[in-house]
Amino acid sequence: MSIFAVGINHKTAPVSVREKVAFTPDNLTHALQQMVDQLNCQEAAILSTCNRTELYFVQDRTVDQVQQQIVDWLQRYHQVPAHLIASSLYWHHDRKAVNHMMRVACGLDSLVLGEPQILGQMKQAYSQAKAAGSMQMIMERLFQRTFGVAKEVRTETDIGTSAVSVAFAAVNLAKHIFGQLQKSKVLLIGAGETIELVARHLHDNQVSKITVANRTVARAEAMAKEVGADVITLAQIPEQISDADIVISSTGSTLPIIGKGMIEKALAKRRHRPIFMVDIAVPRDIEEQVGELEDVFLYTVDDLQGIIAKNMENRRKAAEDAEHIVSDGADQFMSWLRGLNTQNAVVAYRQQCLSKRDELLQKASAQLANNKNPDAVMAELATKLTNHLMHAPTRAIQQAAQGGELDKLIYLQDVFDLDTKDN
Repeated sequence: MSIFAVGINHKTAPVSVREKVAFTPDNLTHALQQMVDQLNCQEAAILSTCNRTELYFVQDRTVDQVQQQIVDWLQRYHQVPAHLIASSLYWHHDRKAVNHMMRVACGLDSLVLGEPQILGQMKQAYSQAKAAGSMQMIMERLFQRTFGVAKEVRTETDIGTSAVSVAFAAVNLAKHIFGQLQKSKVLLIGAGETIELVARHLHDNQVSKITVANRTVARAEAMAKEVGADVITLAQIPEQISDADIVISSTGSTLPIIGKGMIEKALAKRRHRPIFMVDIAVPRDIEEQVGELEDVFLYTVDDLQGIIAKNMENRRKAAEDAEHIVSDGADQFMSWLRGLNTQNAVVAYRQQCLSKRDELLQKASAQLANNKNPDAVMAELATKLTNHLMHAPTRAIQQAAQGGELDKLIYLQDVFDLDTKDN
């Protein structure tokens, strides 16, 4: 019985390949059932995100046997040439598979070191496998231990506390200046991916109000609806900006959208209550001279990159501590698994002995019922039971001695508490 983790991710393949082997929520249950039925997996789970697709499973086969089997199945399932798959896959077996799963859940294998979203995706993979009926005792224990390790990493290290994206850094800066953001009103300029991420972070921080300004209103409406924001045009910014405590801008404009004069008027209306402004755009959306105003805190993308670089270094240091936690977690799981294997072996050995005992007792009872001499029956029972119990250990000791396996011979002598010294 072995545990495998097989996958493809942003390190091993471009998105053009990754998207070909991705599983959607609609086909995941079918895929898990195929893994169990066609690949003879005892247990299985699938993690599929934009950056990775990984198969976790338990199977009684060697690594060499599994590799070709998995490549062939992925080729058939996704209708993708085998060479594209084989050259992009990575393979982890037993402890390395356990360690890899835990590293993934902790964000240590992510494109952005320490990102928290992957843990939620791992929990979703667990739930889907449970619903599909492909999760049993070993994978159940492995996932639960993985979640425990991820929680410990988040609690005991600073790997998730430092902002390492422009969007996250911008919102964190706002929190440093205003403290809690619940009473803050925000104006977002633009409707691209970065502004969308900023909007989500702000929404998570429960800001009082979000307004999105964009050249095309229709393009901004879908994003705005998701976070409960209002939408205005760029032309409406001058009349709306005085209401904003926080302004974050990221457009593709070649000329500044916000000038010094516009902000001076806004500050007058605000009675010089400060405005926090972040210009993520290149070229700039906000004139450089705006930063000269006393009641304006203006940060550019370069300022944020400096913060991000420092925070990435902090995360790398935290990742070293996280790796130790993951390694300990993997060791603990493997210790449990070895204990499980030992328990199974003990149960099997006891059942074998008890079965032989019952067989011999039944035979002895039949002999006594036929009036055979009781002493002879007892002697035969004792001899046959003793011979049965002695057979396997005796053969193992003889084979170790004949093969010159001294370590094994010493081990067997210790197991059976044998005194080999001359009396």
